Amino acid sequence: MDALVCEAARLIESAQTGQADAVRRTVEARLVELSGSIEAGPSALHFARVVAFRATGDHRAALAACNLMLAAAEREGDNGWRSTALSMRAEQRIAVGDGDLGEHDTEAALRDLVAAEGALDAGVEDVVVRTNAHVGIGIGYVTMRLYELAEPHHLAAYELSCQNGSLTNGNAAMWQCNLAELHLQWALELYRVGKVADAEKHCLTAEPYALQAMHDAEGSDAEHWRDVAGLFLGCAWADGSDPAGAAEQIGRYADRMLVRECMADWLFAAPFLAVALSRSGRRDEALAVAERALAELSTSGDWLKKAAVTHTHATLLAQTGPPQMRAVLRYGDVLAGALWQQRMSTLHTAETMRSYERLRAEHEQMSRSAEIDSLTNVANRRRFDRELARQAGTDPDTCISVLLIDVDRLKALNDTLGHATGDATLRAVAGALAGEVRDDDVLARLGGDEFCALLVRSGIDGATGVAERMVEAVRDLHMAVTVSIGVAAGPIEGSRKPCAVPTPRCTWPSAQAATGCTPLPDRPIRADQRVSLPRALPARCTAERPASSLATGTRNGEQET
Repeated sequence: MDALVCEAARLIESAQTGQADAVRRTVEARLVELSGSIEAGPSALHFARVVAFRATGDHRAALAACNLMLAAAEREGDNGWRSTALSMRAEQRIAVGDGDLGEHDTEAALRDLVAAEGALDAGVEDVVVRTNAHVGIGIGYVTMRLYELAEPHHLAAYELSCQNGSLTNGNAAMWQCNLAELHLQWALELYRVGKVADAEKHCLTAEPYALQAMHDAEGSDAEHWRDVAGLFLGCAWADGSDPAGAAEQIGRYADRMLVRECMADWLFAAPFLAVALSRSGRRDEALAVAERALAELSTSGDWLKKAAVTHTHATLLAQTGPPQMRAVLRYGDVLAGALWQQRMSTLHTAETMRSYERLRAEHEQMSRSAEIDSLTNVANRRRFDRELARQAGTDPDTCISVLLIDVDRLKALNDTLGHATGDATLRAVAGALAGEVRDDDVLARLGGDEFCALLVRSGIDGATGVAERMVEAVRDLHMAVTVSIGVAAGPIEGSRKPCAVPTPRCTWPSAQAATGCTPLPDRPIRADQRVSLPRALPARCTAERPASSLATGTRNGEQET
């Protein structure tokens, strides 16, 4: 695990166990220490800063921190941190919108989550970063009450955490607590819309997750996660056969949450505690718990907790209160039903967006595959031709270079050692050649033993240097093959003007003398016509049109030994 990722992981866990302000100050100092400013710092530490703001409930600051984290991930080209930044931004968008309806934007949050899943699917090597990406997406979907979409991500995070033996900071327990909390929150919503049997199933599902979390907790924060898991375990029992035992369990661990100043966990458990107390015949205590929770939530923007506690309070009052109280409860049930329908509509929208994103990604993959040589995994002739045509429409003064590359002795290798060996050799050569071109350049296999490289914004001297490095790279493979490379360079003009591409010239003085070639005058090639490269830019030096020749280990005129 990368040292910076490990440092961030420790800070994140501390931020979630009551030390958020201290973690934020530490992270900001480290960002400045490493990069000179908070903005320019690495995405791993930006993530810890986002979590610290989130833990203190400062959602606007967390949202701004998410944007800085996303910019850092883009700079680093890291799909994992990009995915995490997008998912965290989605969660904070919803939180900010809950506090200010003028900024509520469900569609933007869904786009972020779907894009986060796409970035994750694109491949993330670091197991810790991949784990956090799954968790971020899971939390984002839970925030939007899309529990069906969240659960697979929390399960994936737990499985990855178990596979990573280097983690000893209690993460496995954390992910199990996430799963228990997900099912308990799902159950609360189902209770409010009268789906009691389904709600009880989710409480039963939460129980083993909480038990496993208590077992998995280890490291410096093990006691905290055992307490959270113990709280969730009691919540799972609240509607079971032993309400008194559930009330005792919840009460014990809820008190510990208050000592730790983890009020969010206490408020989450309040409806379950009130139900367990009421079912144990302790109605007055149940009402006191509900009323205290409502008082704590009076200034909170967490409407889900407010809805759960308010519904529980109304239910308790309706049990022995006047008929008007039952009418109020029915009105609340109607509102809960409308919110449930809105949730289902959002779920349908999310599934549609995810399906569209999968189709788009598959189409993009197929398009890439159609332009990739299946043997060597570099571009094929189709991709090369398309890039050449695209370059023809760019700035007429742009200089491009073309390298035409032959792999020598490949036929002899195939004949003596077999085509499997020849294929492996071609793959190795392609990898060596690709390592010498830039991201904007194109290396393509034209077929058989022939490759071609298109170097944008590169003159003859730069192209010659690339060719020489390619020769050395193939030589360093210590294989039975060599490469010969022809080099040409010149400007490309607009779409309807003839563009003069200089005749390929020899880059080593001995090449012309060895072959007796004489360079010909420049001949125009129309940029609006399809160029046949083997005719326009030949791979081998001939009397008709000379090309440079760089041979591994030899120069033209020297005998191979």
